[in-house]
Formats: sequence, C-alpha cells, structure tokens
Amino acid sequence: MLMTVNTINHPLPYSIPMKINGQHHRTIWPDDNDPTKIQIIDQRHLPHHLVIETLSSVQETAAAIRDMHVRGAGLIGSTAGFGMYLAAISSENGTIDEKLDRGGRLLCASRPTASNLAWAVKRIQKETAGVSREEEKKKMTFTVACAIADEDADYCRRLGEHGKELIRAISEQKGGAPVNILTHCNAGWLAFVDWGSATAPIYAARDAGIAVHVWVDETRPWNQGAKLTAWELQQEGIDNTLITDNAGGHLMQKRLVDMVLVGTDRTTRSGDVANKIGTYLKALAAKDNNIPFYVALPSSTFDWALRDGMKIPIEERSGEEITQVSGLGLNGQIETVQLTAPGTAAANYSFDITPARLVSGLITERGICNANEEAITALFPDLADR
Repeated sequence: MLMTVNTINHPLPYSIPMKINGQHHRTIWPDDNDPTKIQIIDQRHLPHHLVIETLSSVQETAAAIRDMHVRGAGLIGSTAGFGMYLAAISSENGTIDEKLDRGGRLLCASRPTASNLAWAVKRIQKETAGVSREEEKKKMTFTVACAIADEDADYCRRLGEHGKELIRAISEQKGGAPVNILTHCNAGWLAFVDWGSATAPIYAARDAGIAVHVWVDETRPWNQGAKLTAWELQQEGIDNTLITDNAGGHLMQKRLVDMVLVGTDRTTRSGDVANKIGTYLKALAAKDNNIPFYVALPSSTFDWALRDGMKIPIEERSGEEITQVSGLGLNGQIETVQLTAPGTAAANYSFDITPARLVSGLITERGICNANEEAITALFPDLADR
C-alpha cells in the first residue's frame, strides 16, 4: 500500500496531469503558500511512499538532481529552471548576476548527460539578460521557470498525439488486438512534468480506445522500470508486465513485441540517442527481429551543437548502486541490503549510445521524423540554426 507523507491537495491550474490514487499531480510546482519554496516528489521513496520535498535553495536543488530525488530529462530541466529562480531570489544588493552564474555552474555539474539541464540554465540566463533591475529579474526567472515546466507538459502531450498514430497503425494491422510495447527505464510523467515522453503515446492511445500492453524493463541498477514505470501504468489502469532487463530479446524472438518505445536524455542533431544503460542492446535486438524502435523526446532534449553521439559524456555513478539494492522491508520502511561479497569491484555506467542507424524514428512535439540530420533540422530549422 502506498503510504503518503505531506499529501498534495493542490488544484493545479495546468494541462491535464497524471494521477496518484486518482488525484492529479505534477512532479514539480511552486508552493501555494510560499512561492519562494519549490516542491517535488522525492522519487527515491516510490512506489511505497509518497514523499513531498521542499527545495529552498539552489544548493538543495542541485543535490536533489545529483542524488536522484528527481530524475528524467524533462524533469531535470524543469528542476534546474526553478533552481535558477531560487538562486536569483537569494541575491541582494546587486549580486543577482553573480548568483545566477554560480547557480548555473552548480546545477550543470550535478548530472552531466541530460541536455535539458544545461538547456534550462542557459534559457534562464538568456531570457533575463536584458533585465537590469534586480527585483524585475527575480520575477522574470520565476516566469521563465514556470514557462519551462508548462512547455515540457505541453510538448509531451503533443508528441503523444503524434506517437499515438504509430500505435493505431499497428492495432489496425492486428485487427484491434492489444499492441505490445516494450519500454526501458522510466520515460513517464515522473520523468517529466506531465505525460512523459515514451508514455505519452501510450496514454494517448489508451484515451483513443486503442488496446495496449506494456512490457516494462526492470532497468537496473535504480530499477526505474520496476519501481516507477510499472507503478505509474498501474495508476493509469494500463495493462503492463514487469520483465528482467535481459528478457526483451527473447520476447522479440517470440514475436511478443510489436514496437519498442523509449525516451532519451540527450539526442544529437544527427539522431544518435543517449538513454539509460541497456537501451542500445534493446535497439540491436529490435533491429535483428525487424521490430520498430522509436525514441520519444521534446525538442529541449536535442543537443544542437553535437553530431557524434560517442562524444556525449556518460555519467558513471557509485558502484554501490550495483552491489546494493533497496526495497520495502518487513517493518514498512525502505531498507538497503548488500547483494555482493565485500570488496566486489563494480563499474556503474548510467547511459549508453544508440546510433541513429538503429532508430526507426524520432517522435517529437512537431511530428515524427527519421533519425538523421536532414530530417531533424527540417523539422526544427528555427532551433537547429541557432
């Protein structure tokens, strides 16, 4: 049973958000009673406890990103935007530009792979650059941070409508039988502000009356699939089955997967995709079994300055995330246990690169395109040429 700490009773004035126990939520929002505080769902405690954490400073925000209180490309970007706002309001006596500069560098250092983080920081800096009065600049940082969050939700909703048509086409080929979708990690609303990237087409298909079933990779070592995606889909009433990370290829060989649908933390202008470790192996298996492999992303996840995916920095985290595992103990509390013998060496790479040649298409808020530079820049000429 999900136990709640600091329940949200917040009638959010946004586009339709996702649900927890039937109640609508966003993943990040300003405190109703004190807009100098930003609230997040601390995802380390899901699916067993709903814990709402309050962020009061850019330092706390950077720690929340670094230590995985929040995770996922879009949510990291939105959190960074609000972190810049917290940096701005901490200034006094003309120090706001210095605070924003220091805050931006601190946030960008918290996790290196996701492009949304640096994108959000740069957007705040750019859109406030022409504001000279300190109080006005503080207000502007808040306005832009809210806009980043709202756009994240809107873009994910829109890409969901585009991706829905891919699912519809498979459904029609199958005579209305459920479309089996394999996903990896959590690219759901918990990874964004609302809707998610890889889950948005699934939600849109469900709402259109298209039958779907989702194979959910557990996604070691943080188990975002097991802990977050499966729970999120359960909350939405979508049929799903949890599998081990290594089962995907077997399911594809047995023709039990109709399409693979994943998110991304950074995608180059040439279509190379950085996503949670293990994504590359799913793409290889999909290619070998002639199964379409799609990547869903809002435009904020593109790295327009990069063509070669192998140059994307790959975060390497503590080996303890592999040698230990956390879950709900018999006492109702989250416990961590040791899996391996003492002194076991572990290398913990968080992401891998899926080359564009393995990607069937990119699902974005503007439509679906091939994973190559010509198609991507034709869809986003205003962004690619900056």
